[in-house]
Amino acid sequence: MEMSEAHKALYKLTALLEAEGLAYAIIGAFALNEYGHHRVTVDVDLVMREDDLQVFKSRWLGRGYAERVAGTGKLLDTEFNVPVDVLSTGRFPGDDKPKPIAFPDPRTMALRGERFALLPMPCWIELKLASGMVAPHRGKDLVDVQELCRSAQLPRETANELHPWVRDKFLELWELAQIDDQL
Repeated sequence: MEMSEAHKALYKLTALLEAEGLAYAIIGAFALNEYGHHRVTVDVDLVMREDDLQVFKSRWLGRGYAERVAGTGKLLDTEFNVPVDVLSTGRFPGDDKPKPIAFPDPRTMALRGERFALLPMPCWIELKLASGMVAPHRGKDLVDVQELCRSAQLPRETANELHPWVRDKFLELWELAQIDDQL
């Protein structure tokens, strides 16, 4: 089976970041796939420190990458025509308004997965829940958590690893994930 353009863009980007020594963590659907629920995606989402993003942009804009929106982390892999969204450490998920959950520093939080660096699953779940709870247009973030609960058969006790601000929403979605789809 041939790799999708998004997969090619992911592996190219992570190879460049690792070769450059720039800390990152994949946080979108590619992370969801690694955690145990498979969902198709057409872009690459990651978190980076702002200074590392600026280093990457200074070296790679015009050399396989372009800005979709000038001065932001909204990039385009021009070889594969795949959007790349870089979210900066310290910013807030969903509506970008201050809340108890923020994008973490991948230098201290990223774990080496099988194929690339990603966040510990509880941290990823917190980001998805925070995003979906405050941004109505981000409902798929809540669905991602619910589907992960089902696919990965997460125990209810996973809630104990989450920030209290998102814990009740996790438990609500966990309960929904226990309902048999065959009904």
